Amino acid sequence: MENREEGEGDEGGERMGLDQLPSALLATIISKLDMASICSVASTCRTFNSCASHIMTFLPTVHLLDVAPSMDLLAPLLPPNPYLTSLKVDCCRLDDSAITQLIRPSLHELFLHNCGDFSGRLLSEIGAKCRDIRSLYLGCVGDKRGRAIHISDLEELLRGCNELETLNLMFDVSTFLRHNFARAWTLASDKLTSLEIGYISSVMVTELLSPTPGPSQFLQQEQPPVLPNLQKLCLSVDYITDTMINTISQNLTSLTHLDLRDAPIIEPRVTFDLTNNGLQQINRHGKLKHLSLVRSQEFLVTYFRRVNDLGILLMADSCASMESISLGGFCRVTDTGFRAILHSCTNLYKIKISHGTQLTDLVFLDISATPLSLTHVGLRWCNLLTNLAITHVASNLDLTVLDLRDCRSLGDETLVAISRLPKLKSLLLDGSDISDFGISHLKEMAASSLVSLSVRGCKRLTDKCITALFSSTSKPVLQELDLSNLPNLSDNGVLLLAKSRVSICELRMRQCPLIGDTSVMALASMQVDDERWHGNCLRLLDLYNCGRISALSFRWLKKPYFPRLKWLGVTGSVNRDMVDALARSRPYLHVAGRGEELGTGQWDHADGFYIHDYEEMDELERFILEGDDVVSDEEMAEAAEHEELEE
Repeated sequence: MENREEGEGDEGGERMGLDQLPSALLATIISKLDMASICSVASTCRTFNSCASHIMTFLPTVHLLDVAPSMDLLAPLLPPNPYLTSLKVDCCRLDDSAITQLIRPSLHELFLHNCGDFSGRLLSEIGAKCRDIRSLYLGCVGDKRGRAIHISDLEELLRGCNELETLNLMFDVSTFLRHNFARAWTLASDKLTSLEIGYISSVMVTELLSPTPGPSQFLQQEQPPVLPNLQKLCLSVDYITDTMINTISQNLTSLTHLDLRDAPIIEPRVTFDLTNNGLQQINRHGKLKHLSLVRSQEFLVTYFRRVNDLGILLMADSCASMESISLGGFCRVTDTGFRAILHSCTNLYKIKISHGTQLTDLVFLDISATPLSLTHVGLRWCNLLTNLAITHVASNLDLTVLDLRDCRSLGDETLVAISRLPKLKSLLLDGSDISDFGISHLKEMAASSLVSLSVRGCKRLTDKCITALFSSTSKPVLQELDLSNLPNLSDNGVLLLAKSRVSICELRMRQCPLIGDTSVMALASMQVDDERWHGNCLRLLDLYNCGRISALSFRWLKKPYFPRLKWLGVTGSVNRDMVDALARSRPYLHVAGRGEELGTGQWDHADGFYIHDYEEMDELERFILEGDDVVSDEEMAEAAEHEELEE
């Protein structure tokens, strides 16, 4: 039987299948693939499955960010592997019991996201076992109640990781006692060049960089500096103050990248605020290339009220070699101050200004006379700007990112100017006064360069904007589209979108009252090309608070429809049972029902423009779900019946 099948399949034995290759050669080929592709190959036959399992024991890189594995599923993906050097995992389903599986002495790079169920033991174990680690990211450690982090855990981490170069502690460290926290950082590696902390008080920053000497150090003439080689510092603090700025500028002599963000809960007093004197201290050593000073209005409508044009002029004089500047909340700075930045910083390629309440068109009228070649421009909440300003900004033909959110005076003339930008990839027009006719100027750009477009809250747009945007004969390259808060967008517009067969990966339509079940069915049936699954491209779909979504839509949100969907936003309070049933039937789908924004927060990414690198993670999900029990169609139907009875 075996010989006959072999003869029939390979035409007399002249052809050989891949699974018949020597195991060493097969392993070499498969090991060149990414994680998702390896799992896809493993699901095809026993030979490939055995080979993939063997490869997992010497694979140098394992990235599991789009699928959050449970402890049971982590073991086959992370067998003993002395060659593993890079590991990235979404840990939202894991806790301290996974530490032994995650922490490997061979690691050089470790990214652990969503570690809310982990305690401080995670830090101490990394310090004890990962002696050669170079880059470490820890997100939300100890966020959940009862998961404490002790100062000894941080000390063990800093003491043990002597080769550490990049450290991101994305959680609140303000709970530590200040003097203990400052003392712990004297143990940090001298090789540390990049530090980011999720939240820390300004006083703790000051004490960290100028710690009080211990009893044995009083006899020394000079105390060794803390973090002597730090080049990049990113902090979220309670208040940005003169004292903190002065301490950073004085003690971090190698700093090239400074990113500070605060979110006051009360209006700051003069001693806890930034003034002209503080700005004058920035870049004391002349090495700074990237500067971001942003006052968030997350809790309180507040600004840097003690900074005016004089402070910006003084800063511009010392920052002539700056390449990137982001300023948010400088309400007393006028055109004079902002213009000084554009004309003094001749190497500038990225500028972001938010809440520039006194910024007008005059700043940009002579921008073409400067040697600037801007690639990133952000002008958010600058309500005095008009179409004229953007016409002059668009003279920078190298622009790839343009953020004009909440500039409400911008209209169709802005789109005419933008349409001439050949390299633009990301365009954000939230809240502007554009029309369906104006959006038609972007159709050629959508077919050539534009990857992300947001028109959230542009009230004049209707279903016709879809036709206007996708009427080009060329296939659009657009991947991310935000149509949220458009009161005149209906199911007819989504039907036009589905008919255009655009390869949209992220579609946001939250708070659109006319969007309903027909839109979901159209997207579920959408086929981008003839050889792939229906609705195959959508990775993110946000339907939160869409007025006409009913239980019928949830039947179309289960598999096999939307097979690559990873993030889904719905109104959970209205369809609670259906949402819960859907979440159980698709355990690796992130279902958000409370109105939270989905995805990666790419518009405010620290490095500017962000495009998600979509890997074929569905094969990975299929691999790790093999043998798992899933919620049946009957359970989804029962939930739908229960929902109908309640109605």
